[in-house]
Amino acid sequence: MARLRHSLGASQLFQSFVRLRRPCVALPLVVLLVVVLLPASAVGQGWLPTAWFAATDADPQAMHPLAEKDGPWLILATTFRGEQARAEARGLIHELRTRHRLRAYTHEKAFDYTGKQQGMGRNPDGTPKRMRYANAEKVLEVAVLVGDFASFEDPRGQKTLQAVKALKPQSLADGSKDRLVADFLSANRQQAKNAARPPLHAAILIPNPLLPPDYFSRQQVDEFVLGMNADVAHGLLDCPARYTVRVATFTGAGSFSQEQPPTTGDSGLVDVEKFVDFLKGSGWRDPALRPIDQESRLVEAAKDAHRLTEALRRAGWQAWEFHDRDSSIVCVGSIDQLAVPGQDGRPTPHPEIGRIVAGLGPDPTALARGQVVPRSFDGILLDVQLKPIEAPRRPAGRR
Repeated sequence: MARLRHSLGASQLFQSFVRLRRPCVALPLVVLLVVVLLPASAVGQGWLPTAWFAATDADPQAMHPLAEKDGPWLILATTFRGEQARAEARGLIHELRTRHRLRAYTHEKAFDYTGKQQGMGRNPDGTPKRMRYANAEKVLEVAVLVGDFASFEDPRGQKTLQAVKALKPQSLADGSKDRLVADFLSANRQQAKNAARPPLHAAILIPNPLLPPDYFSRQQVDEFVLGMNADVAHGLLDCPARYTVRVATFTGAGSFSQEQPPTTGDSGLVDVEKFVDFLKGSGWRDPALRPIDQESRLVEAAKDAHRLTEALRRAGWQAWEFHDRDSSIVCVGSIDQLAVPGQDGRPTPHPEIGRIVAGLGPDPTALARGQVVPRSFDGILLDVQLKPIEAPRRPAGRR
């Protein structure tokens, strides 16, 4: 076999087995031998499908830090504390990812107990009381989390949680790492009884700690609006980031179009007629729910928004469209945060927002003359004032 490996190249080896007389047996044999004989470097060269190989994180030094996009719900497996926290967390992360095939992350938090703290009350001379911690030290804690799950009720999350609770990782097999813990357990029988359980038995589901406080209170798209946007090729619900920039708003009150919208056959991307039929089949023609003239304006607004989205996409902009009960909007960009640290350390607007406003905002030459002239694409005017907004999201558990 070693001689065959050196004498035949990858393509020659493949061709030699293709010539076998029994192709129904040859194909699995080809896959097996090619995978076994090729070095690992050849796998990543692109000539074999990546789906043939299991994705692993083999780097034992990788920390895999948690990001805001992970989750939004995760399993808090355990927390390490002290000087060896990073090393211990790194070992557990590597084992969870390679041996148990779990998507695991680390999240660090530092605590400083060395400074003086403001106490309650005042001194006899009227000055505020100053206090300090009994144990003045700086402590690093590293949490190990497993994800990602759409909601607390996500069946995958509940099933994975039970599996994590029952794990007995080899990296946690050494019970003598912390002498203080050993002394405490020896003095507390109940705690010692609990310590006999699997080391991750206390794992719980928690929200991603990096998410903003208002994440779970944001307005979710209801089922009706979700259906209105189901067949949109570049729907705003598919925007991967939290923020985007609204560049055009259509309420149907008036049309800026200078030519007839393209037909469905011309675009080939979105079935506009199907979208119109959906509106008509959902109560939009009922005068008790919505006047007929308003229904017509909203349909025209949806068409204009779709046409503008396609025009912006052709011009190289990452455009999205979104339709709801009252209007249609077109947005551009996919932005994770509104502000970034500037050179002086102060927050400044995200560069992508500045690029969008400069490229799609009112004509700067006309602004210098005191005139506000909105830009237009495909005969449709953009908004005078472009505004960053939060991208709407699907209900929890919906993909």
